[in-house]
Amino acid sequence: MTSVKYEKDQDKIVHLILDKPNASANLMDLEFTDSLVAAVEKLREDDWAGVLFRSEKSTFFAGGSLDDLHATTKENAHLLYEMVNKLKLVMRELETSGKPVVACINGAALGGGWELALACHHRIALNKGVTLGLPEVTLGLLPGGGGVIRMSRLLGLQAALPYLTEGKQFKPEQGQKLGLIDEVVETKDQLVNAAISWIKANPKVQQPYDVKGYKVPGGKPSNPALAKMLPIAPAMMRVQTKGTMPAPESILSVMVEGLQVDIDSAMRIETRYFVELVCSQVAKNMIGTLWFQLNEIKAGASRPDNIEKSKVQKVGVLGAGMMGAGIAFSSASKGIDVVLKDVSLENAEKGKAYSQTLLDKKVKKKRLSAEKRDAVLNSIQASADAEDLKGCDLIIEAVFEDRGLKAKVTKEAEAQLESSAVFATNTSTLPITGLAEASERPANFVGLHFFSPVDKMPLVEIICGEQTSDETLAKAYDYVLQIGKTPIVVNDSRGFFTSRVFGTFANEGIAMLGEGMPAAAIENGAFLAGYPVGPLAVTDEVSLTLVEKIRNQTIKDLQAEGGTYPIHPSDSIVDRMLETDRSGKLSGAGFYDYPKGAKKHLWSGLKEMFENAETPYSLEEIKDRLLYIQAIETVRCVEEKVLTSVRDANIGSIMGIGYPIWTGGILQFINQTGLTEFIKRADELTEQCGERFSVPKLLRDMEKDGLTFKD
Repeated sequence: MTSVKYEKDQDKIVHLILDKPNASANLMDLEFTDSLVAAVEKLREDDWAGVLFRSEKSTFFAGGSLDDLHATTKENAHLLYEMVNKLKLVMRELETSGKPVVACINGAALGGGWELALACHHRIALNKGVTLGLPEVTLGLLPGGGGVIRMSRLLGLQAALPYLTEGKQFKPEQGQKLGLIDEVVETKDQLVNAAISWIKANPKVQQPYDVKGYKVPGGKPSNPALAKMLPIAPAMMRVQTKGTMPAPESILSVMVEGLQVDIDSAMRIETRYFVELVCSQVAKNMIGTLWFQLNEIKAGASRPDNIEKSKVQKVGVLGAGMMGAGIAFSSASKGIDVVLKDVSLENAEKGKAYSQTLLDKKVKKKRLSAEKRDAVLNSIQASADAEDLKGCDLIIEAVFEDRGLKAKVTKEAEAQLESSAVFATNTSTLPITGLAEASERPANFVGLHFFSPVDKMPLVEIICGEQTSDETLAKAYDYVLQIGKTPIVVNDSRGFFTSRVFGTFANEGIAMLGEGMPAAAIENGAFLAGYPVGPLAVTDEVSLTLVEKIRNQTIKDLQAEGGTYPIHPSDSIVDRMLETDRSGKLSGAGFYDYPKGAKKHLWSGLKEMFENAETPYSLEEIKDRLLYIQAIETVRCVEEKVLTSVRDANIGSIMGIGYPIWTGGILQFINQTGLTEFIKRADELTEQCGERFSVPKLLRDMEKDGLTFKD
């Protein structure tokens, strides 16, 4: 019993202590399975009054071993199937023993940890530092340790849906309201004492669903009310998943099938679906990127080595518009003092009011105390005076995308700073090296590209100019982690990585419209590929005016460099839209109409202006063109050394520009397609659509050498 210690006290209560050796957390792996099986075998021979599970780690139980799951294939899937069934059988033996089993939840109990707790008759949790739930769906999986079956029976099908198909997590207080947590205590000693007291007071117990005559809340699937809902449930789910994410639909299947049979048969049904998902390509993609690669980034994979970690104490934000206000809020919320500067105190106060609005909403929803709100607001100083920037160890410039204006505020701010302070520019397209020319200290100059709205978007793209030092990069990386966001690191280029690749998505959608394809087909093709927003809708959000402005700036810059601007088929469509005064959402008219008090809808004039009934198209072609054009541009970024990490490309594409989650990110999309197949399809699109789909030489060389994208 290496992962589970067996101790019996004077009251004949067995303490099964979860403590995986040489690990920071307990995992539901083969070692734990064997340990729990051994513990239950010992219980069969022992004289015991009850069992309590408690953890020696800071968390209760971390869940399944993703290393093992990621390595599982169809060829060795039977090993996982056997292990899971073995584990479920001993958990089931404990809960049907007739004797009390209690979970003492001292920290996070997610995934397999919550499943273990659900198999206990009584659940006690600390009131602080505990998060509960079954988030497996966020990695393309379903709870395979009995979680779907027990949650469905305890809460009922409809009530359990968000906790299973969305991976909704909850705190002990909410767990009490749901009837899933029985007691909440303040200290670890109280956890054990409360468990012992309950075991003594309840010598004979059964799970509610094992009691004869137990009725599932809301009824079984045959219940008339549920029977009406169930036929449309998959369709409603398909609206959310676009048919690209199999896990939610599999979970619903297990819930419905499991409630129609006895619990032991239901457990086997759950295991079969679980193992099938584990072997699926989508799960492999999501686990590889959203778990392993994301954790590598959070651990500092792209941060320079041998540089001491730093913390920002005071940050100056130049520009109090939506972007600057969002950066100020995100910084102040993490305990950093902020100077929010604009050309006038009135503008700066407006920017600060943005934080007030967001914080007031949290207070209203009881997610934040009024005292904490006031503390955050007091840490933001609205200002119109550059001298207030003195003492800042980081400045983030977030003014308009204008070189002259950015140069002016750079010089003004640097005059107030210590020589060690870092100056960051928030820009989505302008090359950092060029902007750094306005700086007296280009080694301390870096790009920090935030995404809008800053308070919601989890990614920050760090852009290194030609002279950006490793120390500056390290400080920028540490700051991004400090404010709870995910950093990716790229090298300088026009548009860097995210804006450059995002632009190809929008432009390709507009180009297809110009070819005569129906606007609705283009938007639906994007949805069915798994994109959260269609290319026409997202262009409206950005505004066609900004698209034109960026294009004009690019033409000007390229001419100054002696280059030429490559005309894109979308350019003329943007011009025609602007000629008809349709510049996007902000003006109330773009590719979509935005009627007051009503839902937006595609502008009917698109049909007359662009649609051609003779233009051949298919949804598959639309999906391919959007997925491939972004992937090809990403490979160009790799070839040009703008991107130097596969993980940064994958995480950046999902978190920053909405590349479909099921792919595991842009470069993983190429991996799973296979380089030979990808190149073949890209060549077909090149012949059909033009040179923008031409595959970079790097990819052909990789195919020749049998390589794939990996760090």
